[in-house]
Formats: sequence, C-alpha cells, structure tokens
Amino acid sequence: MIAIGSDHGGYALKQSVIRYLREKNIPFEDKGCYNEGSCDYPVYGRAVAEAVAGGSCEKGIVICTTGIGISITANKIPGIRCAVCADSLSARLTRLHNNANMLALGGGIVGENLALEIVDTFLNTDFSGEERHLRRIGLIENQ
Repeated sequence: MIAIGSDHGGYALKQSVIRYLREKNIPFEDKGCYNEGSCDYPVYGRAVAEAVAGGSCEKGIVICTTGIGISITANKIPGIRCAVCADSLSARLTRLHNNANMLALGGGIVGENLALEIVDTFLNTDFSGEERHLRRIGLIENQ
C-alpha cells in the first residue's frame, strides 16, 4: 500500500500519480488534499509520513510545489527517510543506498512524464541491503 498526499501546489501532479497507481493496480491511500484550494503542506506531509511510520503503508509519495517543505515535514516523523527527487537516478539511488521509504516531488519542478518515471523507479527499486548502507542508515536513525 502506498500513501500519497499533496498540498494545492502538488494537487494536479498527485492526480497524475494516482492515475499511474490505478493503471498499475498498485493499492494506495489518498491522504489529501482533495482540491486546488490553498492549504498547508505540513498537514498532508505528516499524514502520509504517519501512515508509513505506523506500518499501514509500505511507502509514501508527497508532493508540493518544490517537494522541499513537504519532505522536511515528513522527515520530522521518526522512521521516515523522505527524499526529494527530480530525476530517476536520484530515485534509484535513494532506494538502493538510503532505503528511502518516502518520495517527495515538486509539482512546479518536474513535469508529469518525468514525475511518473521517477515514481516508477522509486517504487520498483529495492534496497541493496549492503552492510555499509545498513550502517549509514543506522547512523541516521540514531541521531
């Protein structure tokens, strides 16, 4: 299960990602927002992060205008490793090396085609499990 959320600046791109998830038969929970009316990204970043940290969802995708604010919010929740990605290589490496469990996108930064490629890469790349990466994740978690 994937948790997904956005603010008004990421709403349109979130709708595209939801279409992608439906086409791929990937189950998801939409944590809001539900229209383009002005709203506060921390509300939705936290809702997605809590679903992932709590175990009801395996991964999360959050979207605001830049991806930055909503990722900062998500990373405040213990156990979350949320990475802002604007290219597929970053999405692949954050899964391989950091075992990131959340992806943040900037609705005003990446276009739909690139965003869907990033989502596909993020969701379909497994963590390497290498000792050096496990050690580094442990250091992050214990700070």
